[in-house]
Amino acid sequence: MTAVTATEPAAAAPRRWGNMRRLFRDKLAITAAVLLVLLVLAAILAPWLAPNDPYLTNTRLRMLPPVWEARGRWDFLLGTDGLGRCMLSRLLYGLRATLMMGVIATVIGGSIGLLLGLFAAFYRRLDGVIMHLSDILLSFPAILLGLSFAAVVGPGMTAVVISLAVATIPTVVRVTRASALVVMGQDFIEAGRSIGLNDRTLLVRYLALNCISSVFVYLTLRFGQVILLGSALSFLGLGAQPPAAELGTMASAGRNELFLAPHIAVMPSLVIVVLVLCANVLGDALRDMLDPRLRHS
Repeated sequence: MTAVTATEPAAAAPRRWGNMRRLFRDKLAITAAVLLVLLVLAAILAPWLAPNDPYLTNTRLRMLPPVWEARGRWDFLLGTDGLGRCMLSRLLYGLRATLMMGVIATVIGGSIGLLLGLFAAFYRRLDGVIMHLSDILLSFPAILLGLSFAAVVGPGMTAVVISLAVATIPTVVRVTRASALVVMGQDFIEAGRSIGLNDRTLLVRYLALNCISSVFVYLTLRFGQVILLGSALSFLGLGAQPPAAELGTMASAGRNELFLAPHIAVMPSLVIVVLVLCANVLGDALRDMLDPRLRHS
């Protein structure tokens, strides 16, 4: 066991650098990563980047077009919405709310799913119970979960985050369990048991660390789905409530003026598309990099 552990870093280093080079050669993945980083920075710096108060209404300036159109104004680069609020400022704050919703739901659901998946693979007596619970959760669509939690706690971001986290758990359980079962069949697990390592050490140092890469790749892909589902729930009125700035809520509010001022609904929808597309492209690239069966020559 000692010899294998000693030689692993030397063998893993060339593979790691080869994987990184393969990722950097993927121009589409690098573009997606750069765009995603820029969007995250824009969301974090929203209070400093926003040119106007995102909640200040002015009915005299309602439905101004973007600056590149005939009636556009430079103090409202992307125009105004139906209440005269600055679209650029609301997009920045809406991006922050949507990203926060996606990150919190993905982290909570992913953490619980990872823990349950590891327990299902490690403690075989719990496997049936955990997988049956996972099957039950999989039978409920995220939209239905959102409706259920909204009925209990009321519509808002809390209900959306809870429903998205719960919807994420069963899929992460399955991914983690499948990866952990492969690791459980390796010789070093039996070697660890034979030298008296406790369950906690085996779970954390050997099982979890060998499964984390596949779970991380899945969560990268899942993040885009969470953003899309959360925006859909907000579009239906279950998420952030007006006048809060959130991309799905903004798109929903703009549908009433779709023919008079299409930019009110189109712009938040485009930001959602870019977010989901970047997450999916980056997740695919990471999967190709970390899964030896999918690596390109």
